[in-house]
Amino acid sequence: MDFVTIDFETANYSRKNACSLGMIKYQNGIKIDTFYSLIKPPTHYFKPEFSAIHGLTLDDVKDAPAFSELWDSKILPFFGNYPLAAHNAHFDINVLFAILKYYELSNPAIKYFCSLQLARHTWPSKKSYSLSNLAKEFGIQYHEHNALDDAETCGKIILMAADEYECSNINDLIFSVNIKMKEIK
Repeated sequence: MDFVTIDFETANYSRKNACSLGMIKYQNGIKIDTFYSLIKPPTHYFKPEFSAIHGLTLDDVKDAPAFSELWDSKILPFFGNYPLAAHNAHFDINVLFAILKYYELSNPAIKYFCSLQLARHTWPSKKSYSLSNLAKEFGIQYHEHNALDDAETCGKIILMAADEYECSNINDLIFSVNIKMKEIK
């Protein structure tokens, strides 16, 4: 069960405008490392509705590093060769690649899967598959829309699904649940 969970919070609708990033690295199903950073987005506009959701404002990130300052030294080494996972991976992976494109950063081949899809296939009778509702149903305490807490909750959902299917590695879990590991190059 080796994987990295990832979660971004954004300042507005533009995917390149991430304002925080949280990541958790799991090895053999055990959390072995965490990474969290505020990020100064390239456009210094925070939509008030977004700030109301995650609580971050321009004042919070004005002295934070730009994503481009973190990519080679912190983020890419954290990924290693692990697949990424996110709850609603479509959003987080699009944020990642929008930022990479904006800053013209190296775009390595990255494998990823979606814990939202995993949850839908594992527990098909749930009324809602939002991270907050799943956390509430499974008794997971966390601070919603904090990127690091969201990443950790995503990891806990993945590990619960692995227990449900009695899988000891990600590839077996993906196969058992009948979802796809995607790769973006």
